Amino acid sequence: MRISKRFAALDERPINKDSFVHEWPEVGLIVTDSPYDPKPSLSLSKGRVVEMDGVPREEMDMIDRFIADHALDLSVAAEAMSTPSETFARMLVDINIPRQEIVRLVGGCTAAKLVEIIRQMNVLEMMVALAKMRVRRTPANQAHVTNRKEHPALLAADAAEAALRGFAENETTVGVARYAPFNALAILVGSQVGRGGVLTQCAVEEGVNLRLGFKGLTTYAETLSVYGTEGAFIDGDDTPWSKAFLASAYASRGVKIRFTSGTGSEALMGHSEGRSMLYLEARCLLVTRGAGSQGVQNGSISCVALPESLPGGVRAILAENLLATMLNLECASGNDALASHSDIRKTAKLMCQFIPGTDF
Repeated sequence: MRISKRFAALDERPINKDSFVHEWPEVGLIVTDSPYDPKPSLSLSKGRVVEMDGVPREEMDMIDRFIADHALDLSVAAEAMSTPSETFARMLVDINIPRQEIVRLVGGCTAAKLVEIIRQMNVLEMMVALAKMRVRRTPANQAHVTNRKEHPALLAADAAEAALRGFAENETTVGVARYAPFNALAILVGSQVGRGGVLTQCAVEEGVNLRLGFKGLTTYAETLSVYGTEGAFIDGDDTPWSKAFLASAYASRGVKIRFTSGTGSEALMGHSEGRSMLYLEARCLLVTRGAGSQGVQNGSISCVALPESLPGGVRAILAENLLATMLNLECASGNDALASHSDIRKTAKLMCQFIPGTDF
């Protein structure tokens, strides 16, 4: 049977190269409202968390225990958990409620409570809230400075131009691991020629990255990945405490720290535990807060194609950016992977962050 030219042309649209899947909560293929997500709850005894989101202390995994001991402000926890989530949502969009008051209350919220607050809001309300809750007064931008030859002079020249054009941070990486110190030095020198005060990093393996920071060749790092389930953490030979220790090591040399997380990473690793992507990201953000990081790079990052293939994926990406700012974390929103083959879908996703403005 011959197909009409009209339908043949429609079949060639870029959006038809995208994949779309049905929700499958049991394996984590659901962005929000998984039937396996816990209900918000928090119990305290003698200044200590004894139950959180339905899990008694003796049954907590290492992420729950880290959050309970290091991420929650117990002085406001009772007030925060008793405040209706709908009231929280209204406070987020009310211009008469100062940002500081919301940050104070959110400090006592558990991961399930944070997700329940987001559940009350539509996309437009979340964009208004993101503009209000952004940590930086003025949004900034980050440039990636690389070239195929990894020539230090070319890298320095490109870094200088990026700085001159207003980028507040320059990031490079390497094709050949042993070139890392040369690339880091090149963009450090080049960026300061373009405009003083620009921060630089070289995205490489964490041990190498830390040594570069100790030698003064980088001034910020954001490749400290955290995850929302214990299985995903163990897969990476990490714990929340090891990440906190690494962050402290960077901070001891004056290197700015930003953790990395994002919806979909646990599902891709096969460790979702049936929880929704947004709930697991809320846990990641609480770990980030508890570890003392200045901010977080989130917005699905390298996993963006997965949430975008599911119902509500673009909304969930905006939601995780908003959650970061609610927790008073500087938010670098973006993707290291192709979000969609469709320019229309990519633009629709971008507008959620571009119009309100994220920190980076």
